[in-house]
Amino acid sequence: MNATEMYESMKSKLGRIVPDVELRYKAGIAVEINELKKQRNAVILGHNYMEPALFHSIPDFTGDSLDLSRKAAQTDKDVIVFCGVKFMAETAKILNPSKTVLLPAEKAGCSLAASITADDVRALKAKFPGVPVVTYVNTYADVKAESDVCCTSSNAAAVVESLHAETVIFLPDEYLAKNVARETGKHIIFPTPLASPHPDTGTHAEDVEIEKVGMGGPGGGLIGWRGRCEVHEKFTLKDIETVRLQFPDVLILAHPECSPEVTAAADFSGSTNAMIRYVKESKAPHYLLLTECAMGDNVAAANPEKDMLRLCMVRCPHMNMITMEDTRDALKFNRYVIEVPEEIRVKAYRAVERMIKIG
Repeated sequence: MNATEMYESMKSKLGRIVPDVELRYKAGIAVEINELKKQRNAVILGHNYMEPALFHSIPDFTGDSLDLSRKAAQTDKDVIVFCGVKFMAETAKILNPSKTVLLPAEKAGCSLAASITADDVRALKAKFPGVPVVTYVNTYADVKAESDVCCTSSNAAAVVESLHAETVIFLPDEYLAKNVARETGKHIIFPTPLASPHPDTGTHAEDVEIEKVGMGGPGGGLIGWRGRCEVHEKFTLKDIETVRLQFPDVLILAHPECSPEVTAAADFSGSTNAMIRYVKESKAPHYLLLTECAMGDNVAAANPEKDMLRLCMVRCPHMNMITMEDTRDALKFNRYVIEVPEEIRVKAYRAVERMIKIG
């Protein structure tokens, strides 16, 4: 496909969303990337949060974290370029140790992944010995290595229930944990270690906050962590109320990283792939997605016959670092190479593999 053909292809999908001058410019870059992809025997994975011109031109596969993890595990290409953030590229490397994994932006991190460390997980395991650890895939490799199994927003409840355990440590997303607690009928606690010894016993104790999110009894439930996504925590109940006043017939979809109040007030809550399917299969007069705003544009481009409202717009600053120019340069200059120490990779692999098998 030459630049003119690429421009026409992109325009047919994005003409209502991306300015024409931008489409012409990025069509040329897309052709360069596709040629480099052939030369390097590379595959490009594009997360649903990629900006529209990139999302609808160069990825071989698009999807959410679970979907792309599966694609990474199955690829026979020599090079994997992950248009996403660092923890996603790490997951691809965990699954493909012999392949070169590239992340186009050196500092494309994640506030949620940064909210917890491997030391934090080890400390929790010491406080709650024998309790299985479920770690959200939005974490770094050393945290995954301390876990029994990983999960995504699409299979979190299924992963928790697959353990058949009375109590489960669920890390690190506070809101996802609360939403899973509600879905599985469990309560949730957030233990915080006291800084000073207990006045009577002289030992350090736990200041345990119990939230009756679900219907579980006092003997079991989820042990959570106070991590949050800097994008999804910004959506509020007030946003929903304001939109419904203007558009009473709107169908609102919220990501499970939003607060339980927001997901309860929405018409549907699910992973990015689940939201995409829901919009495609339903017939509401208006839609609003409470998630990363680039995905809203991508869903609108894929469903031109449907009315997508753009009233709650929050862009992830980390996903926004992934540009088409940097994706081209990643292939051209072999940057930025993702490495995971083998002792961490092997342990993390077990947790990720279990997640993929649960589906």
